Amino acid sequence: MQENKVLNYIKEVVTNLPKDWLNLTTHRLDIYNEELAKTEFLEQFESLFIHQNSSTEALQELPTAFDYIRLGHPLSCVLEWTIAKKYNCLSDHVISFSSVTIPILAILRKNLLSSKNTLIVYTDDLPKSFQVDVIKEIYGYQFETKKVKTLDDVPDFNGSTIFVSQKENIFDFTTSSKIDFLINIHDTFGSILLINDTKNENYISEIQHVRRRETIAMTPINTLAVLQQLVQQTTDSKTYDTISDKTKVLHAIQEITDVSTKAVVGSSGLSIQYAIVMGLVHQAIENYSGKDIKIIVPPNCYGGTNDQARRVAACLPNVEVMDLPVDGDNDMVKSVDIVLNKVAELDAVPYIIAEIPTNPRVEVPNLIQLKDALCKKRTAPSGKEAVAPVFILDQTFCPNVHFLGDTEILADIKTISYVSGSKFPSGGKCTAGYCTANAKAAYLMDKIELHLQICDNEATALQYEILAQQMPSMNQRIQDAYVNTRDFVSFIAKYLPDAKINFVSEELAQQGFTPSVFSLDLPTKGATEEERETYKRALNLKLINLMITEIPNESKYCVSYGQLKGCYWTIPATSTQGTTKEGDKDYIARVSLAADLDLDLHKKVFLDFVNTI
Repeated sequence: MQENKVLNYIKEVVTNLPKDWLNLTTHRLDIYNEELAKTEFLEQFESLFIHQNSSTEALQELPTAFDYIRLGHPLSCVLEWTIAKKYNCLSDHVISFSSVTIPILAILRKNLLSSKNTLIVYTDDLPKSFQVDVIKEIYGYQFETKKVKTLDDVPDFNGSTIFVSQKENIFDFTTSSKIDFLINIHDTFGSILLINDTKNENYISEIQHVRRRETIAMTPINTLAVLQQLVQQTTDSKTYDTISDKTKVLHAIQEITDVSTKAVVGSSGLSIQYAIVMGLVHQAIENYSGKDIKIIVPPNCYGGTNDQARRVAACLPNVEVMDLPVDGDNDMVKSVDIVLNKVAELDAVPYIIAEIPTNPRVEVPNLIQLKDALCKKRTAPSGKEAVAPVFILDQTFCPNVHFLGDTEILADIKTISYVSGSKFPSGGKCTAGYCTANAKAAYLMDKIELHLQICDNEATALQYEILAQQMPSMNQRIQDAYVNTRDFVSFIAKYLPDAKINFVSEELAQQGFTPSVFSLDLPTKGATEEERETYKRALNLKLINLMITEIPNESKYCVSYGQLKGCYWTIPATSTQGTTKEGDKDYIARVSLAADLDLDLHKKVFLDFVNTI
């Protein structure tokens, strides 16, 4: 009776679905409480279910579910809630993925750090991408595998038992007391993990964090298809010309980057970054046997980048993260020189991840000096030449700048460039990201592609379709958005001259650095440093709240940029730098403008703000 009630309600929800649940990468930014993002949506959804209210209007008023598409979204939360009701468990015991292998890898990671044995059992086949030898040798995960005919054949095991099953109806689970984790996989939709026993509750947050940092949740369009199957509704029969779309996207990447090197496209920017890091770790293990690997990362960069690098290092004894101070009083060139000298003294393998322009202060280093620091010949203690660095360039702020060509500034340095696709490449319509390399680093792309496949993190069919539609206009949108941003920056400088604005100079813009994002350090007051900091933080929020209240159709509280329309405001310290050490956080406002917005209205509201301080 209860199950029928749930399914009937979900049938109504699917019928009355708000369009934004399918089309936005981040839902209801105006109703977002970060501390409650994992619970608030479902608590209010449960209330709607109790009152049998499935109207579009009520669903639209639900607050943000999780963040972006990586950790979860309204439809993935609804699917997980529905399956949990069906199997009489808590909704956080059900976790959906776009990838078929990452849920297995997430459990293996947890067990590695807990020194716990793992048995993977299956009836058909393990995912084709699940390469046992590579996962053991490169990721460091240890496990056993066993093929069985039925669940009755699963042996007793001292450790965690994972049961992997290929299912057309991915929501149907056959449970057993012998199984700790059940994973249903589907070639198109991804996978759904059911945590089978309350004794395994301590895995939930760890697995969700893997989903947040190394992959994405099952995408909205695929989640909807699963929900339609679940309630026996006709599934939307949209077809994709993925081969053609992928060809267009890869061609667009070559045109934009001005190189012919192989490119790969992942389900998110962090999916791509994870493939890069694991591919380079693989390369180092094969070619620099016995040497330690140093992942060099700015301590205040985007929290996902910082956190992911540290998560990789936590799993591998020969991998360590080293800080690269780049912003504010720190100079990237000097920091690169100092840290590479240290790595040479340790006779280690250096991989540098950096953003140009930097985030959030939008600074561009002296590129000639940076080239010299990266190219500098260094000597290991043995007297032999030290291993040259690979420069991993996060080019999301300015994906139009040519860093990779044979005549460009970084031509003599092994350089890999990657871009978050939720920004300019898709205009905010999907989360996919891409990477490619210059000629000197082209040989590394095979390993990167291998690990993108192992994690089953390639872009989905819909993501390829969106990128194929949006990428041809990307460079023009970048230019138009820059014009708006320069205009707004000049306006702020005129009417609030005491504010410190971090933005590229006119000279850098002429060199091609035309970001549409700037940071704003508002003027403050107070007798002590603590009073001044408190005042400034309150002023940040006052400004942002005024903007999103007065211009709700265009101004959003969001970490993103590169969207097709509007203006986005955030405070890095409480958003993108969520996992960054407190002393490295930036309590400033970060603002980004699209090519399409009412700039005059934004100026008017900003002037209203100035008149209140």
